[in-house]
Amino acid sequence: MKLIVLGSGTSTGVPRIGEDWGECDPKEPKNRRTRVSIVVESAAGNRLLVDTSPDLRNQLLANGIAKVDAVFWTHDHADHCHGIDDLRPIRFGRTSGVPGFASEATARRLRLRFDYVFKGQHGYPSIVDLSTLENVRMCAGFGVETLEMPHGPITTTAYRFEADGKSIGYATDFSELTDDMVDFFDGIDILVTDCLRREPHPTHANLATALELGRRSKAGKTVLSHLDKSMDYATLCDEVPSNVLVGYDGMELVA
Repeated sequence: MKLIVLGSGTSTGVPRIGEDWGECDPKEPKNRRTRVSIVVESAAGNRLLVDTSPDLRNQLLANGIAKVDAVFWTHDHADHCHGIDDLRPIRFGRTSGVPGFASEATARRLRLRFDYVFKGQHGYPSIVDLSTLENVRMCAGFGVETLEMPHGPITTTAYRFEADGKSIGYATDFSELTDDMVDFFDGIDILVTDCLRREPHPTHANLATALELGRRSKAGKTVLSHLDKSMDYATLCDEVPSNVLVGYDGMELVA
């Protein structure tokens, strides 16, 4: 089972517009971060995409991904869903829309914002067949488990995908570490976690919280993502334990 990190950056990416690299070394390619999104891939070649970032087209091209078998959304904030129109080429050649899944609240807001994606428009077919997560247990050969996490005033969906006897977890955009989250990710092979910066933040995990989640859940490998311009790749690599990896765009890991 493979993890592909499409994007590893915060909502404004790194650098910010204006060539604002913050504390990140612009000469280090792994500091150039697009907005967060991942793909998980099974040994059979089936792929699930999590979130449709505003950088999705370039991310799929950069990683040579021409099709996915389904799309899952964590929540409807712009950096996680505004690349949704880039699913159109993936819809080409299909007899129905790309299967898509989100929590009831996220699905409702996505339908309001992008109604043409789910209904079609002006003779064009729908792009995504959207369902809620309540009854999803399997998708394209993957076992799928979900959990709602606190993200400031809203919640965001955590995912645990299992295939080929391995597991990959995704916990982006959470503001509090709960016991339920620790139990949910218990024994996970690879955990991708929110890690915005070192200082506390009202709606995101900081470095200490991300490391605590990985440690308490006994993750085999923990991957730090959703990194802002204060998180220089090389500096951060020197700070973290050996089983913790600093995520970067294009990273591939096999569980």
